[in-house]
Amino acid sequence: MKKTIQDSEQKKLLELLKRIRQDKGIRQVELAEKLGVPQSFISKYESGDRRLDILELRQVCKAVGITLQELIRKLEESLNETK
Repeated sequence: MKKTIQDSEQKKLLELLKRIRQDKGIRQVELAEKLGVPQSFISKYESGDRRLDILELRQVCKAVGITLQELIRKLEESLNETK
């Protein structure tokens, strides 16, 4: 398995996180405020400059109003589309 931060599965996750945020009508700066982090934190993980650990991912999910389970389901669907 590749160890790069920009592999295709990682890109799918980043696209999904960004799409969910945008679909909820939340700007990066608003999400950052909810999480208590700088806006650059959001920008960096959405662009692939930074990876989220599982607890950070859970916090992002809560902040945008979905469960971690929902995110995983959506990610699995997205990954299975490309197989």
